[in-house]
Amino acid sequence: MMSNNSEIVVTEFILLGLSNHPVAQAIFFWIILAVYLINLLGNGLMVILIITDSHLHTPMYFFLSNLSFLDICFTSSSLPQVLVTFTTERTTISFVACMAQIHISLYLGTTECVLLAVMAYDRFVAICSPLHYTVIMSWRVCVQMAIGTWGTGFILTLIPTVIGPKRFCGSNVINHFTCEAQTVGKLICGDTHLSDIVSFISGVLALIVPFTFILVTYLRIGLAVWRIRSNQGRSKALSTCSSHLAVVGIFYGSAMAMYLQPKSKYTSDRDKMVSLLYGAVTPMLNPLIYSLRNKDVKRALQKLFGGKGSAY
Repeated sequence: MMSNNSEIVVTEFILLGLSNHPVAQAIFFWIILAVYLINLLGNGLMVILIITDSHLHTPMYFFLSNLSFLDICFTSSSLPQVLVTFTTERTTISFVACMAQIHISLYLGTTECVLLAVMAYDRFVAICSPLHYTVIMSWRVCVQMAIGTWGTGFILTLIPTVIGPKRFCGSNVINHFTCEAQTVGKLICGDTHLSDIVSFISGVLALIVPFTFILVTYLRIGLAVWRIRSNQGRSKALSTCSSHLAVVGIFYGSAMAMYLQPKSKYTSDRDKMVSLLYGAVTPMLNPLIYSLRNKDVKRALQKLFGGKGSAY
């Protein structure tokens, strides 16, 4: 920390992690390392499968490849720092690196919220307008929606970044594994009224609006499935949505538990665990959920590794 005209200005932060629980910290290091490696392997393999297998060149898998790539970037923006925190007694991070970590993680998390809504719309069109699906979800439209998704995430992250307070003074100790936005925000000095309002509006636009859109979309999908008379057709329609619903439930459940809770001056161990669920476990589960419940992905895997099920 630096002193300027009797005012202490923060130039670096200290990450506490689980320094008060050394045994738990050692155990969590190996758990998070395994989760991170599985995430890289699972999501990386999903991207390779979708790119190399022509049978997976459809809008649904195009957006799924975006999700897998996003999850690789999302976990890589924070988990390496978490692993460093678990292996050192006193972990420090510079002010610039901490701010970069916060905004990159927020950008990727916000983009995933929007992407899951886009994927829900894709399933809605596929089930409710199957005869017009290829026209509505053309490759040009899919690419435009993907660019719009990444762009929307950038805008929703940029506005709070520009308007938010820039001064941190006093304590530079972060009671967390990494530079998590809410925890670091508790160290801000000065008037935060405007930034709190902007952050709240951004949170609503990034979390509540996409989640509401997904709920309404799946309500309409449910009504459409209910009208399908054959059990086989109903089962096929539900199977295409079940994986996405599972991912939505896990991601939004942990995100809302993390960002929509009442504001507190302190960070509890529960908050740390929820952040790990949101930032580490959920991205790892996404490829597992899609591969275990999807025949096309299973066949592509068998084809890639030369299994008997390589024929479509």
